Amino acid sequence: MVNAPFFRTALLGAAAVVLAGCTTITSLPGGHLFEAPAQNRGNLVEEEALRQITTGVSSRSDVVALLGSPTASGTFDDEHWYYIASVTRQRPGRQLALEGQQVVAIRFDGRGTVQEIRRLREDHMRDVAMVARTTPSPGNERTFLQQLFSNIGRVGPGLGQQQGGPGGPSPTGR
Repeated sequence: MVNAPFFRTALLGAAAVVLAGCTTITSLPGGHLFEAPAQNRGNLVEEEALRQITTGVSSRSDVVALLGSPTASGTFDDEHWYYIASVTRQRPGRQLALEGQQVVAIRFDGRGTVQEIRRLREDHMRDVAMVARTTPSPGNERTFLQQLFSNIGRVGPGLGQQQGGPGGPSPTGR
């Protein structure tokens, strides 16, 4: 027969070890169990470098020297530069999750002098609906039967070994 107090003590000890292990696992940096580490993406603008840019004085070359190349620029003009940085994390079985984003917009005048520096917040963002349709390519749509029978006559012995064809020797051996 099993000694009841010894069995109870052993069971409590095993439970304590298991629970201690669980608290260690869940107290990982970031507090995320079974998640990949956070990844910094883009061009993070340091506050100290941004303070060195003076509106009305600093030029495009000054901005590039301090912040680097912009992440994006205006579509139809080169007067707006955007520095975009984000923190993302890959979650198991899901798409990449955006955990934070910083956007700095710099506007230049026609001479290339900084006119405005803005930090864009989340309320400045707009939702963009993606269209799931695809544009059909004429001539590439084949029926099931066309796909099934399209290779008849193309496969056989001696394919690519014809004399005088492109890349093969000529009948005269030249």
